[in-house]
Amino acid sequence: MAKKDLNFEVKLQNAKKILETLMDPEITLQDSVKAYEKGMSELNEAQKILENAQIKITEIKKK
Repeated sequence: MAKKDLNFEVKLQNAKKILETLMDPEITLQDSVKAYEKGMSELNEAQKILENAQIKITEIKKK
C-alpha cells in the first residue's frame, strides 16, 4: 500500500474518531469547536489525497 493511500485511510479514521468525540453529550462547546476544526482539517486533507489520486489515474489512462 502506497504511503498516500495509508495517509488517506489514517485521515478517515481520525475523522471518525473525532465524530465519536463530537457525539459525546458531555463535551464542552469549546472542545466541540476544536474537535470540529480538527475533523474538518482531516477531511480536507483526505479530499486532497483523493483528488491527487484521481488526477494520477486520469493521467495513466491517457497513456
